[in-house]
Amino acid sequence: MVSRREALNIIGLLTSAAFLNPSGLLAYNQQTMLQRQIPSTKEKLPVVGLGSWLQFDVGKTEKERGGLTQVLEQMNSLGGKLIDSSPMYGRAEEVIGDLTTGSGLAGDFFYATKVWTTGRQAGIEQMNESFKKMQRKKMDLMQIHNLQDWQTHIRTLKDWKEKGKIRYIGITHYTACAHDELERIVKSGAVDFVQFNYSIDVRNAEKSLLNAAQDHGVAVIINEPFHSGNLFKVVRGKELPLWAGDYEIGSWAQFFLKYILANPAVTCVIPGTSDEKHLADNMSAGYGKLPDQAGLVKMVKFLESF
Repeated sequence: MVSRREALNIIGLLTSAAFLNPSGLLAYNQQTMLQRQIPSTKEKLPVVGLGSWLQFDVGKTEKERGGLTQVLEQMNSLGGKLIDSSPMYGRAEEVIGDLTTGSGLAGDFFYATKVWTTGRQAGIEQMNESFKKMQRKKMDLMQIHNLQDWQTHIRTLKDWKEKGKIRYIGITHYTACAHDELERIVKSGAVDFVQFNYSIDVRNAEKSLLNAAQDHGVAVIINEPFHSGNLFKVVRGKELPLWAGDYEIGSWAQFFLKYILANPAVTCVIPGTSDEKHLADNMSAGYGKLPDQAGLVKMVKFLESF
């Protein structure tokens, strides 16, 4: 068994290495973060990105935003690229736009946001506002948030994609009860991306949605990888199993994220954080070995033993 102190030491060493020499993170195995293709274009994306709900809904002061600038710089140095946001997330879009532009890294990220309203014109106005807040002339990915009025918005998004205003079209939800509808949309060929919840303890997506996305050439973004933080409550005070080292897992966050990334249908997972050390820990899941099928079974059984 790896003790909690040893696990924290591993995280500390990885984080220190990232600060001192980002390209050297887990260099003994892998020089850059694992990337996977977006099926519709074969463009590659790093497999760990960043969610912005709650963490980026902050004010304008240096005290409120300073740490987030460091998170974005750290993410960039460790190979992360996709930043996911939404008008639903308060000031997050504006904060992302200001900080990526202010840091000089605006061109280094893959920007994903959403339309979250009803009606064609309301959707157009909201999306144009997102462009302004995120300071983008072209959005990498525009998603329909939680399926809201998706039949209306999908027509606008197809038009905008043809005109070059957006690069990719997506659809999202965060609960398992929406997976059947998401699967129908995936099979229809209407979207380039689908975003949904999936974690080691909420595995409904394994029934058919993940396979459907892979079979129909749709990229997958995973939200709720830690089940709203519930997974950390389950393992609080618990030690990683010794065999976690076989997959270069040095923390519980990596344990949970590597379970998700082991599925080849997953393009990118987007844990949210405003903490540099947590960011480095999350990014580390994109390096090193991933669990094989036997390892995945062991991971589930180990977690269920608590």
